[in-house]
Amino acid sequence: MNERDTVAQLTNQVREQLAAYPHEILFIDDGSTDDTWSALERIHVPGVVRMVKFRRNFGKTAALKAGFRLVKGDVIFTMDGDLQDDPREIPRFLAKLDEGFDLVSGWKKRRHDPASKVLPSRVFNRVVSWTTGLEVHDVNCGFKCYRREVAQALRLHGEMHRFLPVLAHAHGFRFAEIVVTHHKRQFGRSKYGFLRLFKGFFDLFTVLLLTKYADRPAHAFGFPATALLLLSLLLGLLCAVFGGNLLIALACATVFLASFLAFLIGWMAELIVTTGEFHNAFYSIEKVHD
Repeated sequence: MNERDTVAQLTNQVREQLAAYPHEILFIDDGSTDDTWSALERIHVPGVVRMVKFRRNFGKTAALKAGFRLVKGDVIFTMDGDLQDDPREIPRFLAKLDEGFDLVSGWKKRRHDPASKVLPSRVFNRVVSWTTGLEVHDVNCGFKCYRREVAQALRLHGEMHRFLPVLAHAHGFRFAEIVVTHHKRQFGRSKYGFLRLFKGFFDLFTVLLLTKYADRPAHAFGFPATALLLLSLLLGLLCAVFGGNLLIALACATVFLASFLAFLIGWMAELIVTTGEFHNAFYSIEKVHD
């Protein structure tokens, strides 16, 4: 989005690294309001430098979905269009892929971004590693390399682009990170603000439901519901000790109601998964010998 000053230079750099391979470059113009599309038309090479134009800005997840659907190769790279990723890292990604991994993600260990982006990102990565069990240093790095079957297996919606390594790992694909060079932005400005941190935490809960609790959602809601139930019992005891204190009684009733609703939501989700039309076993097959 709005990268008219970078696309030609980025194309030249990528093609230089891929000169020895059959390749294509697919640009997704995510609703640019500058002359990005005109710049892309000038570098268009049929079958080699391809491009897609969105009617408006739909976001990174939508762009990745479109790209994954339209690409033709067996190995897929994703990069942002701002020249902060270095195409000279491409051979290192391919070498790591050849070690037996299915998805290789970049780790911007030394970032050239403002602290307002770097610090929240580090906190977010720690939380993702802790909650999902996947050790990842830079889950949201856009510079990644996939085997085609990984891209085809992922079902993306909302803003799930942040969690591609987590989703792939949950399907049983092998994941690795490599430290990559990160450059300062030369043109334009970042499209992401501090608000994305909050969006990321909201989406993290969705990812946990889709991976750890996809076939048993009642467990996801049951654990906090049980904790709330125990808290309501404790508040009930305190209320009895202090002679029916009104505030404690109201707190006890509120927490008990929250516990009941959490249990109810979990049971309803369990019914949808097990008997509804949305039932879909959460597994991924690597090989079949017929």
